[in-house]
Order: sequence, then C-alpha cells, then structure tokens
Amino acid sequence: MIKWTMKLWCLISLQKLLLQPLYLPTHFLFSAKLIQTYAKFSGDPQTATVVLSSFQAKTFTPPTSISYSKLLSQCTASKSVTSGMEVHAHMIRFGLSEDPSFRNHLISLYSKCRCFGYARKLVEESSEPDLVSWSALISGYAQNGLGEEALLAFHEMHLLGVKCNQFTFPSVLKACSMTKDLELGKQVHGIAVVTGFESDVFVANTLVVMYAKCGEFGSSRRLFDTIPERNVVSWNALFSCYVQGDFCGEAVDLFQEMILNGIRPNEFSLSSILNACSGLGYDSQGKKTHGYLIKLGYDSDPFSANALVDMYAKVGDIDDAIAVFEEIARPDIVSWNAVIAGCVLHEYHGWALNLFTQMKRSEICPNMFTLSSALKACAGLGLKALGRQLHSRLITMDIESDSFVGVGLIDMYSKCDMMGEARMVFYLMPKKDLIAWNAVISGHSHNGEDMEAVSLFTEMFKEGIGFNQTTLSTVLKSTASLQYINVCKQVHALSVKSGFHSDNYVVNSILDTYGKCSHAEYAARIFEECPIGDLVAFTSMITAYAQYGQGEEALKLYLQMQDKGIKPDPFVCSSLLNACANLSAYEQGKQIHVHVLKFGFMSDVFAGNSLVNMYAKCGSIDDADRAFSEIPERGIVSWSAMIGGLAQHGHGKQALQLFNQMLHDGVPPNHITLVSVLCACNHAGLVTEARQYFNSMEELFGIEPMQEHYACMIDLLARAGKLNEAMELMNTMPFQANGSVWGALLGAARIHKNVHLGQHAAKMLLTLEPEKSGTHILLANIYASAGMWEKVAKVRRFMKDSNVKKEPGMSWIEVKDKVYTFIVGDRSHSRSMEIYAKLDELADLMNKAGYVPMVEIDLHDLEHSEKEQLLFHHSERLAVAFGLIATPPGTPIRVKKNLRICVDCHAAFKFICKIVSREIIVRDVNRFHHFKDGFVWLGDGKLGNRKLWGTESGRIEELNKEPKIFPMNIACSM
Repeated sequence: MIKWTMKLWCLISLQKLLLQPLYLPTHFLFSAKLIQTYAKFSGDPQTATVVLSSFQAKTFTPPTSISYSKLLSQCTASKSVTSGMEVHAHMIRFGLSEDPSFRNHLISLYSKCRCFGYARKLVEESSEPDLVSWSALISGYAQNGLGEEALLAFHEMHLLGVKCNQFTFPSVLKACSMTKDLELGKQVHGIAVVTGFESDVFVANTLVVMYAKCGEFGSSRRLFDTIPERNVVSWNALFSCYVQGDFCGEAVDLFQEMILNGIRPNEFSLSSILNACSGLGYDSQGKKTHGYLIKLGYDSDPFSANALVDMYAKVGDIDDAIAVFEEIARPDIVSWNAVIAGCVLHEYHGWALNLFTQMKRSEICPNMFTLSSALKACAGLGLKALGRQLHSRLITMDIESDSFVGVGLIDMYSKCDMMGEARMVFYLMPKKDLIAWNAVISGHSHNGEDMEAVSLFTEMFKEGIGFNQTTLSTVLKSTASLQYINVCKQVHALSVKSGFHSDNYVVNSILDTYGKCSHAEYAARIFEECPIGDLVAFTSMITAYAQYGQGEEALKLYLQMQDKGIKPDPFVCSSLLNACANLSAYEQGKQIHVHVLKFGFMSDVFAGNSLVNMYAKCGSIDDADRAFSEIPERGIVSWSAMIGGLAQHGHGKQALQLFNQMLHDGVPPNHITLVSVLCACNHAGLVTEARQYFNSMEELFGIEPMQEHYACMIDLLARAGKLNEAMELMNTMPFQANGSVWGALLGAARIHKNVHLGQHAAKMLLTLEPEKSGTHILLANIYASAGMWEKVAKVRRFMKDSNVKKEPGMSWIEVKDKVYTFIVGDRSHSRSMEIYAKLDELADLMNKAGYVPMVEIDLHDLEHSEKEQLLFHHSERLAVAFGLIATPPGTPIRVKKNLRICVDCHAAFKFICKIVSREIIVRDVNRFHHFKDGFVWLGDGKLGNRKLWGTESGRIEELNKEPKIFPMNIACSM
C-alpha cells in the first residue's frame, strides 16, 4: 500500500512540475523516475519525500556510488528488471555506466532477469571484460537453465585468457551437470585442480554434484571422501543426488553416516531423506526423520512439513499424513496436492475427493496436478458425473489441452467405461505425445476392445510416434486376448529391433502372449535365451505349460524356480495346481497344497479356487469339499468350481443343492455356473429340473443361453430318449449348431441305435470338424450296433484311404511324484513284464468270479481270442495294473484317460476293485467313475461325510449284472 501511495504522490508531484515553464531541465524527468525506484527499495516511506524536496529546491545531489550499487543489488535480488533499467538510464544520464563496478552490477541484473541480450551487449561493449563480468553472465545462464549457453560463454572467456575463480567454477560445473557433459566436466575439474580451487568447499561440492548427475556415482563418492572439511552442504549435495538418481538406500545410509560424523542436518537434509524414505517405502526411517525435524525445530518449516506429508502419503500411512497436514498452519497448494495424491495412490479415493472439497472451501485454487489426482479418484470410484464436472473445470481454466491433463482425462474416461469420450479428448489434443497414445491404447485394452487397441498401435506406428515398453506390453496383452499369433511375432520382432527385448516387462509380456496363443514352444525358447528368470517370467512360462497340456514341464520348471531360491506367489501356485489337475497328479497336487500353506496363501481366493479344482479333477471330491470350506470369501469362481466338481463326479443332486445354497448366500451365477448346473442334471438324469433352469436363465439371472447351454440341454434330452424335443430345440437356437451340439446328437444316436440320426449328425460334424477321427468311430459303432457290418467296413476303408488317424487311447497314473503314460498294448515301461504278469493273474481271478469279456464292442477284424487279448491290454488296464504293483496295498488307484472309458473296462474294474480290495477312480473325458467293493458309484452316492449336502444313498450296480448303460460312459477306446 505504501509503495502505491508513493507512486501516486510522485505522479501528482510530476503533474505540478509539468505545469511550470518549459525551460525546466529535462534531466528532472529521469530524476523523478529515480526517486520512485529509490523509494521502492529503500524501505523508508520518507526517503522519496526528502529526495524530492531537495530536488524541487534545486539542491538535489545524485546518489553516491554506494547508493547505486545498493539499488542495483536490490533490483537483482528481487528480479525487478524495469526498476533496474530506470537506474541504468539515470546512470547513463550522469555518465556513470562506464564504471566497471556498475557495469558488473548491471550484467548481473540483466543475466538474472533473463535479459541476456542487454547483458551480452554490456560485456561486448566493455574494452576489457573482467572475470566478474563473465562470471555474472555465466551464472545467469546456469541459474536460468541455459546450460549450453553457459558453456559457450565459458569457452569464450577461456579463449580470452580470463581465468576462473571459486565463484565461476560452480556455475560452469552446474552447466555441465545440466547438459550431462561429463567430458567437459572432467576438463573443468582438471583446471580446478591446476589452479588450486579443487580444495574450495563450494567448488568441491559442485564437483560432487556434477559427477553424480552425470551418472558417475562412484567418482562422486570418492571425490566427496577427499573433501577435507565437509559441511552440511557437502553432505546434502551428495545424498540429494542419490535420491534424484533413485539410489534411495544409499542416501539413507549416507545420512546415517553424516549423523555419526557429528554433522547437524538442516531442513534441506531432512527433506531429501524424507524423499528417500518415500522412494523406499521406509515408514520407520521416515518416522525417525520426523523425530529429527521436531528435535531440531524444523517441523514448522513449510518445505519440511510438505515433505513429511508427501513421505507418509507415499508409504501408505495416510492417517499420519493427514495428521501432519492438519498441523500445518496455512497449507499451500503443495501441501494439498501431496495429501490428495497420496490418498489416490493407495486407493483411498473417497478421502481424496473429500480433501479436494475441503481445499476448494479453503479458497486454495486447485492446479492441474490437483485436478489430475481428482480425476484418478473419479476413475477409481467410477464417478462419471463428477469426472465430467472436473473436465468442465479444466476447460474454464483453459488447461484441458495440456498433455498431462489430457492423459488424465483419457485415463478417467477409460476407467469409467466411456471410451467414446476418451477418444474425443485424444483427438482434440493439439499435440499427441507417446504418453497420450499409450493412455488411449491402454484404455481400449482395459475395456476388452482389443481389436481397437491393436489397430491404434498400427496407426501410431505409421505416424512415426515411436513406442516404449508400456506400449509393447499393452499391445501384447490385447494380442494375447485375440490369440493373434502373427501379430505377436511382429511385435516380438519390433521389440528385438528397437532393443526392448532385454526389458523384463516386455520379455515377460512376450512369454505370456506366446503361451496364450498356444505356442508354448516359442515361449520356452525365449525363456531359455533370456537370462531374466524372475518370478514373473517363471509364472508366465509355468502358466503356458499348464494351460496347454504340458503339466509335467510346468512342474519341472517349478523345481528350477525353487533351486534358484525364487519364492512363489499365489499365481504360480494356482497355475501349478491347474497343471496337477490336468494331469490328475493327486500326490503332487497335495505337495503344492503344502506350499500354499507354508507361504500363507490359503486366504488368497485364486489359490483356494485352484485347490478345489485340483482335488475335484484328481478324483478326491472330499478333499475338494474341505478346500472349498476353507476359502474365506467365496466368489462365483469358488462356487462354480465346487458345483462343477460334484457334477463331474456324478453327484448331480448334491450339485443342485449347493447351487441353491449359493443363491441363498446372495452370489449370482454366471454362464459357467449354469453350464455346471445343466451338466449336473445331465449326470443325474434330471430332465425336468434341467428344463426349469434352462428356460428361466434369462428371466431369473439375466443370462442369455449360449452355445454351451444349448449343447448341454440337447445332450441331456437326446440321451434321455427325447430325440424329437432335442432336434426341435436345436432348430430353434438363435445361432448355427456347432460341433458340440452335433456331437451330442451323434452320441445319443449311438445309445439309441438311431442310424438315420447318426448319419445326419456325422455328416454335419464332418463338415464342421473334418479332422476329428471320433466322428467316424462313433458312426461305425452305430452301424455295428445295428448289425450293418458292410457299412462298418466302408467307414473303416474311408478312414484308411483318407489317412484319418484315430486318436490313440492314452491313460496316465501318478506314482511317487511321477506321471506314467500308457497306450494300448504298451510294452515300453521298464516294469512291463510285471505289469502283464499282473494282468494275467487278474484275468484268471476275474474269470473265476464270472467276468465275460465284451468282445462284440471291438470293431477290429480279428479272431475272438485276439479281440479278448486286445481288450485286456487297453491303456487304462495297464495303468491300473502298474498302480497295483507300484503303490502300497490299500491305497486308492487314480487313473486319467483322454477318451471315454470303454464298456468292457468299466465292467472289468468292478471285478478288479473287489478282488484287490482297492478303490479305483478313473477320470475320462467326461466324468469320474468310482469303483469300490465290487460296485460302481454312478449317482449321488456318499463317498464320505459331507456337511453341506446331506447323506443321500447312492445308486450302485451289483456285481455280475449287466452294467446299466449311462450314455456319457459308453464308447470303445484303445
């Protein structure tokens, strides 16, 4: 107020003077300006009055050299270039501008105020510019971020033979740091050594910083250790560089060393260490530093308080961050941004928006960083309306075109499932940089719009924008979802060409994509060639093996991972459990279960769900039940896994009871759950219940029937003999029938010996899936069951002429952590003689018990005895025989088969389980078959106490009776 009053007073005085006669000396105008400037910086409101009074009385005396120096220094300190020019004009009027001292003051003023044209002019007009002039110019360039210009001025000075001093060296070295010119920095260091200024503490500190900022941290530390008298600035210089270089651990160690050396830290030391603690996530060290701040009296310093808030927020201690924030008397924009950004970082989005509201009430105007954090909070909570309001606010602030803000808007709209708005923001951005392209590509990928993500990447590549590891990883994720192997190969080639193939993030994405594109062999090659071998790489490779039927390789890889000392996470354990499930490797699955317990993953929903799935697919529904009951928060995947397991084991009614319990617990089903429910009805023969579930899917659960639901329903109706209803349902489907539907009808035609339906279904299947041999075999079985042997022979000739290879029947059994594979008549096993001897022994015992081989199901043109021997050497019998000689008496034998178990083996296992007093569990392509005490448990039998589903008695088939034909179990396989 005083300043403006004085200016107004001066204006009035000038008006009075201008009304006087014209012979008034013109230099009075300059003097009036000088009076204003003098009053402005003197701090004394009476100063201008005294000067003006003497001026009006014609007794005015120009300021002394000391006064001019003081005025120019004050202009320089406050960067008041206009006032400085007024002083400069007055000095010219009185002929004082040629004075070297005044000239250096003016050079310093213009350099600091970025008026480098005037500064250079003064240097060039000087007959012999001295060191002070050059130092002022170089310092101005360096302080204003113009490193290249500072170095050019230094070079010019050096050519003129002007030598540096302890004030010039720090500015030149700072310019070297800014430009990362290590070579020139070393040369300047050499000059400092020769001239003896290396021992000066200011020069030494700047050298330490220069080496550190040029990436030479070793040289920086060695130089630091040679400083004879290190002060707090020396220590601050080094560990602030460590923090900026992301060597936060080294910075904390250096701080501890400084304390041990008796150096008292200042507020800058403590703020740097707080930043290091933020980078490391060290809450404990951060609290110790907080203690130093309080002890040394810096806790009220705004800069330190903001660093504290930022540290607590970034390490996740939001309560302490808010507590420190509330103690700040007048929080500025930095304080608000730190606490709001911390809340967003740790997903306290509601808190962030509440703080944002409080900030607006406190009349602190948000900047683009505040609004960016608020946009992230809106994205996290899916608040579309508030996100739009913030967008409007950004438009009124005229900063919505800023790239940083634009990316925040794209991210917000993408995460709120508003890709149209996100694309609009993207297209309206005046300059679309790499980050903006990455944001919109990630948005499409995040929303499942993978084709758009890949197309945008192509467009981006054509425009020559470039890409980074984030771009490649995002595009690879979408490529994996689309299973576009050719695109994967092209992106892989780009990564090699651009040098990103050595980036961990990119390599792991390539591994994952090749795996999901069913090319585990490519993934394995990359895994072997790249020396990364971290947890993510092992997880990607193990998952690829597990998903595509190479479970043994997955388990071997896990052993390598253990040898390297890499601790697994829940995702690795989940993939390994899936591998064990696919192999029916019960014992190895139990070992992985032990690891899940050991590493504390039982509360992880992924590991829990995989345990349920593994035990169910390894034939132990009781273990699956126990794992299911231990899942703390059962989601839809948990329920679906257990319901599907019960259905596979033939416990249809219990599966439906569990489904009803799931609905009672308020968990809505998904389409996979309903497929399992319909399968349960199929296994239990519950046609009426299946109709009810199928017809009410959309009404009750909002799920429109898909191909899988239709296929399951058609299969159930057809197998129940309701062929007309099955055909009618197929004809009313809203889409063309696929192979699953026609396969269900073909299987039903075989059961009911319906040749006409079988021929039609086989014809359609061969059109859709000509490479599958099973269609020919089932059609031949239908002809054989109808006694149409000529047509059987015709099918077999066609298969031979067309080179159609029948998928060989294969069976697996796990013994002592190793999975053994058998095919029909297999003699490759090291214990083959014992296996076949055991089969011969069992044959004699079974014949005495009344077993009669069903040779009529074998379609080979062989003698009766040869057919009998062929049946007895099926892969599942070889596996069971090996299990009997290789496992302890009384233990269950678990066998997996890739095709359906044949009728004769099904009958034989009822005899064998009674003879050897063993439970035999066979998992074929459709379901489990439990053989125990001469019975086969086909329905809702009780294989153990289950607290969830009651104790219904099971349906059993008596020994020596004709086996009851259950459609899902009938097919001859070898």
